[in-house]
Amino acid sequence: MKFICTITINKPLNIVSQYFQSPEALKNSQKDFIRIEHLSGNKGEAGAKSRLVYKKFDLIETIVYNKLPNEFYAKYEHKNMNNSMLTKFVEINENETLMTAEIDYTKFKGFVVKLIAKLIPGLFKKQVDKWLVNFKKYVETY
Repeated sequence: MKFICTITINKPLNIVSQYFQSPEALKNSQKDFIRIEHLSGNKGEAGAKSRLVYKKFDLIETIVYNKLPNEFYAKYEHKNMNNSMLTKFVEINENETLMTAEIDYTKFKGFVVKLIAKLIPGLFKKQVDKWLVNFKKYVETY
């Protein structure tokens, strides 16, 4: 399952990109996010692995490539699903940035998750849209 979410953020590209890399921004844009634990590789570089810890679950992030301030591509593993996310930042003008998240769910594990993905796939997109709105609010506040 693939989908794309976009949002315009009223801040310059470099500032948006800096916030994107901040664990504090994750805490303010994704509900129940607690921390990032670096596991292996050079932080922020291709091949680096980290554990993203949330209140009720963990994700393993593997960076495929990091071309920030313009692009960041990573794969995420969870006990119930695998996905990748390509995040792009495009300067609209000196004070606006277009953020695009291209999500590709490649594997669903378990009956309930497979059923949700089949019956209400829009639920996944709705969640990412919510995260982008929260990220925008956080970035524009500071």
